[in-house]
Amino acid sequence: MHGTGGLLGRESEQRRVAEVVGAARNGHGSALLVLGEPGVGKTTLLRDAAPGAGTRVLRLDGYESESSMPYAAVERLTGVLREHLAEIPERQRLSLQVASGAADGPPPDRFLVGLGVLSLLAAASTRAGLLCTVDDAHLLDRESLESFAFVARRLGAERLALVLAGREERELDAVLRGVPVLALAGLSPEPAAALLNRSAAGPFTPTATAAIVRATEGNPLALVDLAADPLLREMTDLGLGPEPVPVGQHLEAHYLRRVMHLPPASQRWLLLAATDSTGDLELLEIAGAALAIDPSRREDAESAGLVHLEPTVGFRHPLVRSAVYGSASRAERRRVHGALAEAAAKLGLVETEAWHASRAASGTDETVAERLVRAADLAAQRGGSSSRASILARAAELTPSGPVRGERLVGAAEAALEAGAADVAVRLLANVREAGLDRVTRGRAILVRSAAALFVSDPDGVRASTSDQLRAADEFHGHDVEREQRALLQAFERCSSADRLLVGVDIPTLGRRIAAGAETPGPASVILRGVAALILEPYERAVRPVREAFDAILALPDRDLVHLGTLIAAIGAFLWDDAGRRAGLERAMRAARDGGALQALDTLLWVGALSELMGGTVSRALSFDATVREVRRAMGYDGENVVNAAVMAWSGSPDETVEAVGQGAAAAGWGGVEASATAALAVRHLAERRYERAFARLHPLVEDPFLQVTPLHLADYAEAAVRSGRPEDAARAAAALDVRAGANGSAWCRGLAERALALAGSDDDESHYAASVDALSSTGATVELARSHLVYGEWLRRARRRRDAATHLHLALDLADRSGATVFQGRIRAELEAAGGTAGAPAPRSGQDLTTQERAVATMAAAGRTNAEIAARLFLSPHTVDYHLRKVFQKLGVTSRRQLSERFGPVTP
Repeated sequence: MHGTGGLLGRESEQRRVAEVVGAARNGHGSALLVLGEPGVGKTTLLRDAAPGAGTRVLRLDGYESESSMPYAAVERLTGVLREHLAEIPERQRLSLQVASGAADGPPPDRFLVGLGVLSLLAAASTRAGLLCTVDDAHLLDRESLESFAFVARRLGAERLALVLAGREERELDAVLRGVPVLALAGLSPEPAAALLNRSAAGPFTPTATAAIVRATEGNPLALVDLAADPLLREMTDLGLGPEPVPVGQHLEAHYLRRVMHLPPASQRWLLLAATDSTGDLELLEIAGAALAIDPSRREDAESAGLVHLEPTVGFRHPLVRSAVYGSASRAERRRVHGALAEAAAKLGLVETEAWHASRAASGTDETVAERLVRAADLAAQRGGSSSRASILARAAELTPSGPVRGERLVGAAEAALEAGAADVAVRLLANVREAGLDRVTRGRAILVRSAAALFVSDPDGVRASTSDQLRAADEFHGHDVEREQRALLQAFERCSSADRLLVGVDIPTLGRRIAAGAETPGPASVILRGVAALILEPYERAVRPVREAFDAILALPDRDLVHLGTLIAAIGAFLWDDAGRRAGLERAMRAARDGGALQALDTLLWVGALSELMGGTVSRALSFDATVREVRRAMGYDGENVVNAAVMAWSGSPDETVEAVGQGAAAAGWGGVEASATAALAVRHLAERRYERAFARLHPLVEDPFLQVTPLHLADYAEAAVRSGRPEDAARAAAALDVRAGANGSAWCRGLAERALALAGSDDDESHYAASVDALSSTGATVELARSHLVYGEWLRRARRRRDAATHLHLALDLADRSGATVFQGRIRAELEAAGGTAGAPAPRSGQDLTTQERAVATMAAAGRTNAEIAARLFLSPHTVDYHLRKVFQKLGVTSRRQLSERFGPVTP
């Protein structure tokens, strides 16, 4: 507080908050995080925020007692805004209800809950605008804090202002990264002196005033409360040294003296209230009865100005609570915690009971630990991974040494990893003694360590991830077939990530272990059998079991595809099934979006972008890449740091930049990223007629083949080899593709094989060129079709059939433009001019002046998506989508979605 005369010395801070509120009132939603030490005036600043007439104000506070109860603050928010629940999408509404404990259902992903909170607040702000303040944000449960962080990062065109306030704590900074910050320091000397003397019974001397202001560093609450302390006038040395005296030390001592002036019975009630922290008067009354504390003693504490009793018990300052709790002996604290646990049990407060029982325990206590495990299970049912992790960690502390303690620590680490806290997971596992674990738990621990290494891109962990998955599978063998088979599938996927940098196991050994895992009847036996064949068998013999595996994958429910993106892309590429691959990935993306599984969606979009560059369109790849950035921003990461080297190569980034990104990825263990960058640069060299350079990049990849990836480069390799005077290499590549096309029956593969045969064959044989165009015309590989028209047109021009050449070259130019393969436009135009045709001026690049978010919205609108669908896909509110779409129309000079579709072409993002 700042005394009785309003805020002093906070003009600039008030303006900052007013700007946020004013922007929201004008339809530009924004957020602000106010950080500062206790007593610096955060609460007063929030309460002083006064929006315009008619704007609704919603105030929420964080409570320490709720910090381990998942979605406790979201539950309170949902209760206040329940009349708007019907206005948000059903899936989001259900996620809020499950998270709040109001409905049963699958545990919701935390990002889906965040989107639900955004939609709910947006709905409440539609008519008159809304200011939502969240005080003591550092005391929010982790899940609710992440939900508000999600909202803060996705605000756009809503009439909504979100202002959070909290202490400068590492976890708060980490969760709210990317949210604008207002650092609230102490008052400057002049207003601080005015506040001190306004709050004191009599004015201090100028020297004493300066000393006190310096000692408190201008902390308003310290100035107000210490001004009334008679001992302050006796502290002649206060603040006279070169460094400020820590305000907490003096303020806590001041509060403790005030506590000690109360009767002993009143002090015991204060200890009960400080130990509880819920502020629940009924709970305190029941616990107080067990401790023989007269409930009327709370009136003494209120009269002393140490607490307020309405609507719940709250302390004047956190240092009051810490002074009271810290002055009690450990035995006194445990006794009070025990009484509160019993009281919570009578009221049916499972989580509160477990928390206090754990604090009442001395040493290990299996009974209390089991209570905590039950509370952790309840948290899991509501999607509270962070809360589950912290509760299980405490349960492990109370568990006697042995396998059960280890199993609980591993469970806590799994929950922490699910919540995105890889560092916490690693710290928890550091306390696990694997020698005493059962084999299944030991395998689970291996998987958590491996996943944490991938999460932070630890080079050794990335390269050894496949080996780690196999070690885990060995632990599961004979004990948990489902876990074993899942680990084997992940071993193959991780192999694709490391590519040629794989360590700890070779490819044939991986194939044999996967084949052995397929022998045990289980949910993934058919899939594993196909993956083993992909690795071990000659192509002609592998096609049938791999096709059976792919059919089994595509027959799974959409929700089961969410974590199989790399597998779908790999097997689809092996079979050259562009349609099946695209359909599977799109189903997986849709399920991930609908479920709010942003981490899985991030991977799926990345895989989808690479897949489109090899058998699709650059436009779709760019759309996926742009959406990855939006997903990363929604998760709280810097979207501009998302770099897909292959997409960069197709987009015209300098060679050295693409190479640097690829090499950086390789240094972190991601060999697949480097290989895809190299191959993409080679294609660009082909487009630029730098055939020697293209061959130089592709030759190492072809000579050191890697599973299903290398055959995708054979058509490019054949073209580079022919154009650089290496017909034998071209012939071998064309023959290999021809064999594959004969075995798999894929029109995509046949089209590339025919193109390679045409380039490597006799210069007077036209049939392969025509066959390539014919085959590719029935596929979604639009860029490849454009390239086949291009090489056909080049051949026709050399045969002096200029009119026919111009026809194919015009088709190539149109397809390249519509598919986003602009890197080939220069080569096509040059050929057209040489053939005597007219290329016309280059078409304006669609959306070249658009922001990343505007381009993503425009692409989806051009594909026929509604605003609601786009909002769900980009994790925005429909208001923000509508705002971006209006900006897109203005920038592109179009007035309808039909015109937008014409500008962007027939893409399907």
